[in-house]
Amino acid sequence: MVALVLALFIMLPMTALAEPGIDSNAMQAQSTRTAPLTIGEVLARIELTHPLLQAVGAERAKARAKILKALGAWEPQIKNYTQTERYTTWNLTTAFDIPSQHTTGYADSTVQVGHPWGFTVEGGLRSGFGDKGNARIAYPPDVLGTYQQQHFYYGGSFHLLRGFMVNEENAQFQQAELAGPQAEIKVAQKRQDLYLAGAVQYWDWQVAVKQADVVKRALGVAEERLVQVEGLAKGGRIAPLDVIEANQEVQKRREAAIAAQRKVEYEQYKLSLFLWESSEPVTPRPEWAPEFQGETPLPTNEEVAAYKIEAKETRPEVRELYIDAKLNNIDIKLAKNKLLPLLDLEGGPTKGAADWVVGLGYRVGLHLEVPVFQREARGKIMAAEVAQQQLALKQLYAEQQVSFDVDNWLSAQVRARDRVMAATEALRLAKTLEEGERTRFNMGATTVLFVNLRERHVVESAYQLYRAQADYAVARGGMLWARGALAKPWAESELSKYGNPLTAAGTNGYKRPGRD
Repeated sequence: MVALVLALFIMLPMTALAEPGIDSNAMQAQSTRTAPLTIGEVLARIELTHPLLQAVGAERAKARAKILKALGAWEPQIKNYTQTERYTTWNLTTAFDIPSQHTTGYADSTVQVGHPWGFTVEGGLRSGFGDKGNARIAYPPDVLGTYQQQHFYYGGSFHLLRGFMVNEENAQFQQAELAGPQAEIKVAQKRQDLYLAGAVQYWDWQVAVKQADVVKRALGVAEERLVQVEGLAKGGRIAPLDVIEANQEVQKRREAAIAAQRKVEYEQYKLSLFLWESSEPVTPRPEWAPEFQGETPLPTNEEVAAYKIEAKETRPEVRELYIDAKLNNIDIKLAKNKLLPLLDLEGGPTKGAADWVVGLGYRVGLHLEVPVFQREARGKIMAAEVAQQQLALKQLYAEQQVSFDVDNWLSAQVRARDRVMAATEALRLAKTLEEGERTRFNMGATTVLFVNLRERHVVESAYQLYRAQADYAVARGGMLWARGALAKPWAESELSKYGNPLTAAGTNGYKRPGRD
């Protein structure tokens, strides 16, 4: 009866190890794939299709919007101003129709243009009107238009001290121009983070697949041994207790295989968030997992020193501080400019209709303001200088941080390489002990328990080797991250294998012909 139950249990299908069904359209398109999934393809697909990278790319369009908004301060404006007045000429001794009342006025049609240096000019046409064709007392010496009461004129304003070349509008425009580099830094930062996260997830998935394969092979060995032990027990060569021991080992390894398969599914679902096709994540299959690559030469001391210089120039974290420093310098210039007295010169045609009627054509004014204590300006300068000191300290820390990252990932690469060497040797020795223990078991010199222990050691050693190989790969990728190499787009020759580089997610927001 016990033998029948064991036989039925062994013959049951291992439904727990079956792969879950996936009905994704993108997955169906990859159903016939046989080529292994490489790390280059993972990074290329992130650059081509990842939604988060595409979302950050929209910062480029927002940067151009800021520039357009800042340029609006000096945008040419078409203006029209109409004024009418009623006056009496009884008190004007030069009038020929005393006393008399008249209605007169004018309509100004002008174009006004500003300049970043702080001055504006305007010019246009003044068209007079009134209840009489000659409703003016006198006429200024202006360039006449099509009739006597119509003439051309000009005017403008100019900052002589405060606001000359350095003013609020010009400062906003200069800061808006830095929004473009800021957007590129944000894209580089997101690309760097996604590349590193995708690479780490890729190697975690690869480890899970390899470890699950080891567990499944160990399960198959245990199932074959159970059949062997049952045959030996029926022949009376071993005790029935060994059958229970072998069956228990089968159940333990089956449970481990189920857990390993769950680990594979979990890691492949996480990896699918970095693999997009047709706006859907593609879930990789276990058979796509390649073998781990071999050891690569470690960088020399000269190369490490060059990596640190490269990191200080290309890492987005450091570049962002440079942009912040430029923005703060603009604030400092603007704050210091406010220490100057306000001295504005303006001129143009008279605004009052009565003045215009009696022939007063133009006015010129000089506006002077001198704050006594300069508290506003001194406060802004103080705040900007403190911000400058903070940025200098942050920059010092960031440069040391990127240098530390290079050293850290170099250390990780060296130690992972040493672990791979030690784990490879440990696995070789474990397999030697395993084969020897099996030979002893076949000769009747040992028990199933010791054979199982030797096989468990092989599985554990294989686990450690795959983990060490993955950590070595992560360390190599981490060195690229520390150098700032992952902040740059993946090679276009690789991108063209999996999509169109011109429509890649990493290029989202670039100005196209006909836009803006």
